[in-house]
Amino acid sequence: MLRSHTCGELRLENVGQEVTLTGWVQKTRDKGGMLWVDLRDRYGITQLMLEEGVSDSQALTLARTLGREFVIKATGTVIERVSKNDKIATGDIEIKVTTLEVLNPAKLPPFLIEDETDGGDDLRMKYRYLDLRRSPVRKSLELRHRMAQQVRSYLDSQGFIEVETPVLIKSTPEGARDFVVPSRMNPGEFYALPQSPQTFKQLLMVSGFDKYFQIVKCFRDEDLRADRQPEFTQIDCELSFVTQEDILNTFEGLVKHLFRTVKGIELADFPRMTYADAMRLYGSDKPDTRFGMQFVELNDVVKNKGFKVFDDAELVVGINASGSAHFTRKQLDELTDFVKRPQVGATGLVYARVQEDGSVKSSVDKFYSPEDLQQWAQAFNAQPGDLLLVVAGPADKTRKALNELRLEMGTRLGMRDKDTFSTLWVLDFPLLEWDEESNRYHAMHHPFTSPKPEDMDLIDTNPGAVRANAYDMVINGVEVGGGSIRIHDRAVQSRMFDLLGFTTEEAQAQFGFLLDAFEYGAPPHGGIAFGFDRLCSLFGGADSIRDFIAFPKNNSGRDVMIDAPSPIAQAQLDELQIDTRLKG
Repeated sequence: MLRSHTCGELRLENVGQEVTLTGWVQKTRDKGGMLWVDLRDRYGITQLMLEEGVSDSQALTLARTLGREFVIKATGTVIERVSKNDKIATGDIEIKVTTLEVLNPAKLPPFLIEDETDGGDDLRMKYRYLDLRRSPVRKSLELRHRMAQQVRSYLDSQGFIEVETPVLIKSTPEGARDFVVPSRMNPGEFYALPQSPQTFKQLLMVSGFDKYFQIVKCFRDEDLRADRQPEFTQIDCELSFVTQEDILNTFEGLVKHLFRTVKGIELADFPRMTYADAMRLYGSDKPDTRFGMQFVELNDVVKNKGFKVFDDAELVVGINASGSAHFTRKQLDELTDFVKRPQVGATGLVYARVQEDGSVKSSVDKFYSPEDLQQWAQAFNAQPGDLLLVVAGPADKTRKALNELRLEMGTRLGMRDKDTFSTLWVLDFPLLEWDEESNRYHAMHHPFTSPKPEDMDLIDTNPGAVRANAYDMVINGVEVGGGSIRIHDRAVQSRMFDLLGFTTEEAQAQFGFLLDAFEYGAPPHGGIAFGFDRLCSLFGGADSIRDFIAFPKNNSGRDVMIDAPSPIAQAQLDELQIDTRLKG
């Protein structure tokens, strides 16, 4: 090794030792008679010291030429610092340098490589290899590493076996768009990159591998945002001969293990909520339960009073922002503008304040008597000082809008602390959802999800009422994992394909390999997949998953560092027999 120690490990007990350190120059401070260099590697920072008339003159001269990010090797003696720095782990000592060597000079970096940088997102993405030197980004990847190790440790202790599945697979019509790969040896035909290993893990169950897992790359060609990337990582798991209860207990155990070993937090047992209750009380199938503000439906209280907005609405529903009656008119106007944003979708906002004397003042006072408004307060169980916020309109759209308003109020009132963790299982999802455009059902999860056994009879008579044997894990309003008990019977799977609009020929062409496998003794099985990047960002207290991925893409799906995607040589296209003339 070129070094005897890292830049993060020397302490007072090392005083007097001769050591050799290597790393990058964080900064230099030249006071004339004394010169200090902060030397950094991924383990920390150690201060080097050179003194006029004491240190080797060649070393001192060389030190005065050092720039930021020079790669150097320094040998010297560990001494106790006179002026200690309690902000770094090595702050009690420094190295009195005897020899210095530049291993590689460096250009001035395009942004400061410090915890607080002056580089914007685009610049840091372009020079990601420099951004990765910064402590916050490095710590994010170290967290990811620890979590991956603990996932493997826990699942191994539970008898799971890690199996890799193919990356070049067959394109299937369900889910998001596939990324496709042309085949040179089969001109005009394409592989798809897997959106998940779904069918392969089911085939592993048919193969008798009753406990499978994989930390696996998945690919989806979809619009991007802070918690999405075109390539992402799942903790993918499948088990045979299990019920839903077995899966909930096993993977609740996994997440409890991660919190305990990675964050030192002991979680209580996860509450459970049906999909129907989640939508009724929160307007979301992934409710943030760190705070209350459950929905209160007001149709029976507010209709037929002459206020047309409420009278004509399918649903009138609101939340009680406890203790927020002090909000100013300007703040309430901001909330009104918020709910009217196209991505939220409400047409307006009605509010009411519960005064200190218990009376209620609303923005629609002329339509409602004081006695009417007292009924509002009773419906919300409101107390003096509370603020009632009400929206109205079509039921689904209105619940969605109120969910967004609830989250906004939770943020404004400081109720969404990233260091507080509230967990939840959401159960009993609908098996199918009707799509007006295509005039057919789509699978709410995917076409291999089993109906609840007690709802099997409804498949032929009322498919929209069938509940799925499916479950999602939600933490702080983020869906971190989801799965289901699978269909393992060919006849039931064929019936599901019928419901989803597949012809017999289409189902056989797309999924014949799975249907055929079911005829050779498929066991009852089910599984779950966790968004590993998302889970890491939750543990790291970040909104974006990018800093937990070494080399992420931007919002256009581009890697601006290596400039991908990019055109390929005509010779390669000719070999693949592909013509790339674009339409329009």
